[in-house]
Amino acid sequence: MADWNPGLAERTRQARELLARVDLEAPRFAFDLGCGPGNSTELLVMRWPQPEVVGTDNSEAMLASARERLPESRFELSDIVTWQPEHVPDLVYANAALQWVGDHATLFPRLFASPAPGGVLAVQMPDSLGEPSHDAMREVASLPAYTSAIGDATSARSRILSPTAYYDLLACEAAVVDGWQTTYHHPMQSPKSIVDWLRGTGLSPFLETLSEDHRAGFLAEYGQRMAAAYPARSDGIRLLTFPRLFIVATRRS
Repeated sequence: MADWNPGLAERTRQARELLARVDLEAPRFAFDLGCGPGNSTELLVMRWPQPEVVGTDNSEAMLASARERLPESRFELSDIVTWQPEHVPDLVYANAALQWVGDHATLFPRLFASPAPGGVLAVQMPDSLGEPSHDAMREVASLPAYTSAIGDATSARSRILSPTAYYDLLACEAAVVDGWQTTYHHPMQSPKSIVDWLRGTGLSPFLETLSEDHRAGFLAEYGQRMAAAYPARSDGIRLLTFPRLFIVATRRS
């Protein structure tokens, strides 16, 4: 996936709600996987000023933004697929990152094996592939003008597993697995606002292979579909429906 523009990453609501369910008094080491520009890492540092909090990401642009945001924190270039902690963590935290990584049946048990006894794996993932916003991405990508550059639009991102599947992957090694789903209705000023919101996330795999001209055409077509899919409400605002899955699993002591 191409570097995500750090300017589009100022979204901390879900990160805060995930962190609020982490029941740890004073972790020694915490890792923020897929930390992006450091906004989620900053939440960890604010809650636990003393422990060592390390942010990891596979994007140099993101890490540069994170280091500028939190110059006293440590950030490392790392791929979640091969990530191994230098120190045994008490918290492995991944906000809106693991949906980009495949083979969750292997990934989740491996990540959950990392924390110390009593430690926590905390994960939040968008569960929006069945929403009109994401249906339209695949529909536009399947148009003749874009198929040669994009290829199979259905493979841009794999669907995440069901909540019960994640429970089964973690429960045997867990003291408790806390899972929940929340559907957000994000207020948007215009169809363009919806496009801008998704451009750095869900749209990125579709746009990164297109030329500048084709990218502009893709976004224009997509914007028209967003105008139809998310009509203006009584006050002119459009509500972008966005489901998310949360998991907080605590290892047995």
